[in-house]
Amino acid sequence: MTPRTKEQNEDIRLRRLAQIRKAAADVFLDKGPLLEIRDVAAQAGLGYGTVYHYYSNKGDLLNDLLWDALDRAGGWMGAVEFDPATASIRLLQLWAEDHSVYLLYKLAGEGLSSLPEGRSSPLSNAFRQEVLTPFAALLETGSAAEGAAASGGNAAESPDKLQRAEMLLAAMTGCASLSLRRGKLHEEAGDIARLLKF
Repeated sequence: MTPRTKEQNEDIRLRRLAQIRKAAADVFLDKGPLLEIRDVAAQAGLGYGTVYHYYSNKGDLLNDLLWDALDRAGGWMGAVEFDPATASIRLLQLWAEDHSVYLLYKLAGEGLSSLPEGRSSPLSNAFRQEVLTPFAALLETGSAAEGAAASGGNAAESPDKLQRAEMLLAAMTGCASLSLRRGKLHEEAGDIARLLKF
């Protein structure tokens, strides 16, 4: 048997990290900050030591999970012609497919208090810049790109616009929580959008 190449080892490492983060997001939905590494290992179908090999504590795991989710968190805005109902349904369906993105939106709405201050501040700033500000621009102009271009990149920086965007996202995360736990968010996304009168 030939030894694995560096590329094969790297591929295995990246798949294992994704597997662990997905399991951690699922466990966090049920247990919140009480999540334990052993729960993540069980959810991922991995040994306890395997998860510890990649993450020495749950703070590191949660931090990595949220930063990884940030890479996918705002992509839905550019993918839709803005219609509030369609956009909200698309976001809810993204959350149904990717629990870590839901957790990012939910925890960002709570000030990322599950993370230590040194970690929460940079992530909070990045979420504001990459998700919240474009979402506020989308609400204002119907296009995140148009809103950013019209204001020279400072779209929706007024406190009122950002506060409105934060409140809408908080309402959506709250409404989505029960449906997500029941595994029905895909089916109930339209009902949630109607409830919130998008």
